[in-house]
Amino acid sequence: MKRFTISVTTAADGTATAYSPRRISGKIQQIEYVKTDFADGVDFTIEGEATGIDLWVEANVNASAVRAPRQATHTNVGAAALYAAGGVAVLDKIALGNDRVKITIAQGGNAKTGTFHVLVD
Repeated sequence: MKRFTISVTTAADGTATAYSPRRISGKIQQIEYVKTDFADGVDFTIEGEATGIDLWVEANVNASAVRAPRQATHTNVGAAALYAAGGVAVLDKIALGNDRVKITIAQGGNAKTGTFHVLVD
């Protein structure tokens, strides 16, 4: 398991964009947000830079949080893979291949900081 730490500091308008320190290859196990002093109600968009694949999109976050992002899987003909009984989507870990994690912050407050830890297997 590898941990990539990304510290983010907002501009005066409460926005910021930051990237993982290097390109990542592997399956995202979890993303940990450690609140330093981002304003309550901060919005995150965390994605793969090259592909734009969503890893974590959440609005109005007020405290440190951990998420284990998953995506829907599909059959070999492109149909959604579903659990037979309930028709609920089958989810699996999201993989990145030689891609950076891009973090976009909105409503974070003037010159405020937060840290993200991306755990990759």
